[in-house]
Amino acid sequence: MSEAFRDNAQQSRFELTVDGAIAFVAYRKTPDTITLVHTEVPPELGGRGIGSKLARATLDAVRAQRIKLIVKCEFIQGFMKKHPEYNDLLT
Repeated sequence: MSEAFRDNAQQSRFELTVDGAIAFVAYRKTPDTITLVHTEVPPELGGRGIGSKLARATLDAVRAQRIKLIVKCEFIQGFMKKHPEYNDLLT
């Protein structure tokens, strides 16, 4: 399985490309915060843990940017409940 993660700032989303398909987390950004609004994983990538890999990579990228996080996306909210080590990112 080949995969690559990137911040596609032009489309305001973090992307994880896996075997040619793109899963993403859409966001809105201000100078001080980033709001994660929606996660989408293509059906052909379902059941492979891609959503969790994408969530972890996204939250690590937010941490690296040193900005505060607002989460409107239910998938990311659920991930953070299982992984409280990311709660310090929240506003």
